[in-house]
This record gives sequence, C-alpha cells and structure tokens, in this order.
Amino acid sequence: MFAKTTNVGFAQRVVATLVASAVVLASYGVYTTAQAANLVEVSNTLSNSAPLELSSHTIDFNIPTGSDLLVGDTISIIVPTGFVVDAGIDETDLTVTVEGGAATPTNGVLSGQTISFEGVTAAAGETVRVVIADTEITSPTKSGSAGIGDSYEFTITTDNGGTLIDSGKTRVVIIDQVEVTAIVETTFDFTISGVGTTTAVNGDTTTGSSTATEIPFGVLTAGTPKILAQRLNVQTNARNGFTVTVESGSDLESSTGAVIDTFQDASDLAVSGTAWTAPSNDINDETTWGHWGMTSDDTDLANDLDTADSYIAVSSTTPREIFSHDGPSDNTTQDIGTAIVGYQVEITALQEAGDDYNTTLTYIATPTF
Repeated sequence: MFAKTTNVGFAQRVVATLVASAVVLASYGVYTTAQAANLVEVSNTLSNSAPLELSSHTIDFNIPTGSDLLVGDTISIIVPTGFVVDAGIDETDLTVTVEGGAATPTNGVLSGQTISFEGVTAAAGETVRVVIADTEITSPTKSGSAGIGDSYEFTITTDNGGTLIDSGKTRVVIIDQVEVTAIVETTFDFTISGVGTTTAVNGDTTTGSSTATEIPFGVLTAGTPKILAQRLNVQTNARNGFTVTVESGSDLESSTGAVIDTFQDASDLAVSGTAWTAPSNDINDETTWGHWGMTSDDTDLANDLDTADSYIAVSSTTPREIFSHDGPSDNTTQDIGTAIVGYQVEITALQEAGDDYNTTLTYIATPTF
C-alpha cells in the first residue's frame, strides 16, 4: 500500500481556516454580551383599587447597578388593557421625583396604552417616583366573584432612541370596595331643674328659689323687681345640635282679668334683647303698670340675650329661643350642655290687685340630627 502526500500552500490553509470558522459561527450564532437590565423594586400604589373608579398611580422603581438615566432617555409606562387612560394626558399630569427631589418631565405623550416622557436623570441605585394624577386613569370593571380581585401587569421601560435600556414589571389588583356599616342610636335628654336664691344669671342675681315645675314670685311690691330662674340641661349626640324655646300659655293674668304685661310695657320686644327697665306707670295706660320678661346666660343666642342684663318678652304667641348649640352636647358644659334662664317681674303701685296671677311655660327642645 502506498500513502500519497499532498503539499498544501499557505493561501490554501488560510482559505480552509476561514471556511472552518464560518461553519462554527453558522452552528452557534453570533452573540453579544450587551443586554437590558431589570429595574429594581418596581411598585405601583393606587389611591383607589375599586372597579371603574379614577385612581392615582404612584410608580416607584430603582435604577439597577451599571445603568443610569439620561435627560434624553425615555421612560415608558405600559398600562394594561382594560384601564382607560385619558387621551389628553401629558407631562402636566405627572409628578416625578428622583430620590425625593423634584424632577421635570418633558414631552409627555400617550400612544395606545403607553405613557411616555423624557427629561429625567437618575444614577444607578437611585429611586424614581412617577405619580400619575387621579384624574387620568380609570380602572377596569372586575370579572371575578365578590371579594376576589383581578390582577393586572404594568410594565415600565427606559430606552434611548428606541434602544431598550432597562425594564421592569409590577402588578396591581382591582377588587370590590368593602362597605363598612354601623348604627349609632340617637340620644336626647332634656332636663329642667330649679335654682336657689343668689344664683347668677346673665348679670343679675336671683331673689328667690324655683323648682323644676314652679316659678313662685310670691307677693310683689311696687318698685321692687323679683328674679327667679331655672337651669336647663341637654345631652345629645345630634350632629347639628339642638334648640330650646319657651312660650307662655297665656298672659300672666288674674281671675279678675287683670294682666301683668310682657316686657317692655307690653311692647313684646322679641327680636332683640334690651336692658331691664321699670314699667313706665302711665295712669292712662294699664300696660305700663307692670311687666315681666326673661333672660338667658347662653352666650351664643341670636336674639342678643348674651348682653348682660338683657331681656325679651315672654310671649304667648311666638316661641322664644333661650338655649341652643350647633353640635353634640354633654349636659354639663356652659353654652353647650347647660344654661340658666331667668325671669324678672316688676310692678308699680297702679298694678291691679290679685292673689292668683298665673300662666304656664312650655319648653320645647328640638334636636337636629
């Protein structure tokens, strides 16, 4: 057997090497080590996770090691199908911060379901926050059963001129709102009690004692006024408070038909309180021979009774407001849960005699829930 030896030249060896390399490359493919990284700690916090509701979206992501974000790079937020994004959304609807410091987004635009903008710079390790206003994205309807949420994936990317830099994904859940119900039963307690002698009431002092059901002026002497009073207490959880009014059942009258008229000289001053004055004692006008009126130490009444020594008529036709508050009351705090109502009477020597002058008072307490 003979072996044949062939001499191969340099040029031929080069060609053979190139052909072999081409075969290897064709078998394994050309590759590069350059690739996009994952954004770190990506999250999206909704202000409202209910179906078909507007919600703000607070999106946070961290720039990964080896990456950065330059002013000309684009940040894109891909909103999943089902969410409705306002077609007019732009950079004015976005609030962007980097490591808590304000950044200024530019060129905000919506393309399909993708919100894109530029103008933000960040270094590796820094956190970018993008807050989308709560007027721009409406959440989808929910398809699951009650109490079971639907999950949706948001994608955030950064790119430069269309070349992907980094990307990350996060999810949100749309779920039914939970209705919380409770019942707080209404409360309203109104109490009338008597007060003793020398009790202060709106700048005056009582001259005698009363009870919860009686104001006994007793024997009246011309030119000597008498003052008695009652304490009112209210406890309620009424949201808008309460009003207490009082009116008389008739004139302060005797069985003979004689009347101690209302303050002042029967003029029935009801709208605005005025300082107490003695009856004017005109022999030709019986309404000036004696009168009686009332005051209150509730300092926020609308009828000026909060002025010291200020009185209004006790009317038999119109309820007079003598105690009120615009919220819940505690039964004890002055002007809120308690007040004293004073009654003053004064006659002249012309007031007709009678040992049975009388009338009734009716307090009406009205809560406003």
